[in-house]
Amino acid sequence: MARTETVEVPLGSRTYPVVIGSSMLYKLGEAASRVTPGRIAGVVSDKTVWSLYGDRCSASLEVAGFRVFPRIIEPGEEYKTLHTVAGILDHFLAAGFDRQSLVIGFGGGVVGDVAGFAAAICLRGLPFVQVPTTVVAQVDASVGGKTGVDHPLGKNLIGAFHQPSLVFVDTGLLASLSERELRAGLVEVLKHAVIRDPGLFDLLETSLDAFVAGTASAASWIDLVAANCRIKASVVGQDEKESGLRAILNYGHTAGHAIERLGAYQRYRHGEAVGFGMMVAGQMACERGLWRLEELSRQRRILGRLLCTPPPTDMAPDDVWNAMKGDKKSLGGVLRFVMPRGIGDASVVSDVTEPEFVAAWSVAFNQKEEPHVG
Repeated sequence: MARTETVEVPLGSRTYPVVIGSSMLYKLGEAASRVTPGRIAGVVSDKTVWSLYGDRCSASLEVAGFRVFPRIIEPGEEYKTLHTVAGILDHFLAAGFDRQSLVIGFGGGVVGDVAGFAAAICLRGLPFVQVPTTVVAQVDASVGGKTGVDHPLGKNLIGAFHQPSLVFVDTGLLASLSERELRAGLVEVLKHAVIRDPGLFDLLETSLDAFVAGTASAASWIDLVAANCRIKASVVGQDEKESGLRAILNYGHTAGHAIERLGAYQRYRHGEAVGFGMMVAGQMACERGLWRLEELSRQRRILGRLLCTPPPTDMAPDDVWNAMKGDKKSLGGVLRFVMPRGIGDASVVSDVTEPEFVAAWSVAFNQKEEPHVG
């Protein structure tokens, strides 16, 4: 039998497994059948993923006795809306779903978010399985129960915490991703390394090229995803609803979400925008003396190998600042930034001023070589 790794997300009676392996989509039905006694499955996917893997997904579920009702949406962040969720709900209710019916999110972060939100609010809550198909979804977005949609005023402003009953990760599905998607997803791996795991950071420095080029072994991908899921599970297990520790997972996201929004959710992949946000937050942390210039430089070198799109230098930093004010991570109108205190450690800072942010933005994106402390 092929090797798998299982990571548990420890939430008491709602503890659930993250099962990680390669080329195991054919086992989805068997795994899903243990989640609910019902045998109706609503699979939410996008056109790209479904065209590649839909037949295999449906066949596995049908062999396990499920009646499958796929709902296929358009790919892209611009479709992460209430309108999309309403269409999913219409589809489920028209199919006669009951409270034992299963919702499966089969795709990247957008699919997981809208499928999970639909599961959270349909009939006041349906069992939910995540089957992530992108790097960012496998290492981060599929674990932790955050679901929701975007609003014109900001990203992820409408949603609910709804934990899956199972996260089923087939790393073999990553083979269909473009190099740009791989790079963008690996930014989230770097995020976890900076805030929580120096060993993972070292691994990226030595082995990043193999992951980007698609030459890393199946075992290496399983190990990488499992390492990230262990970090996410540990944090979520201590702070499920982001009242404290879980906020550190937002490293790079305060500015990153604003960059995504100002780019109309089309200019940058999520991971790319987060990477640029990490550059700014890392620069501010260095200016404050929270981490050393050497550590900032190490982060910059890895980001330089991952970010293949030009930085958002045409965005006015005051526009980014104003866009950040609508972010759900602000409290009482005060913006919160995650800043590293060394590789493997981070904290939340709530006293950043606009001039400080603007100065860090300018320095972060106007470097020819190594960063410096201004």
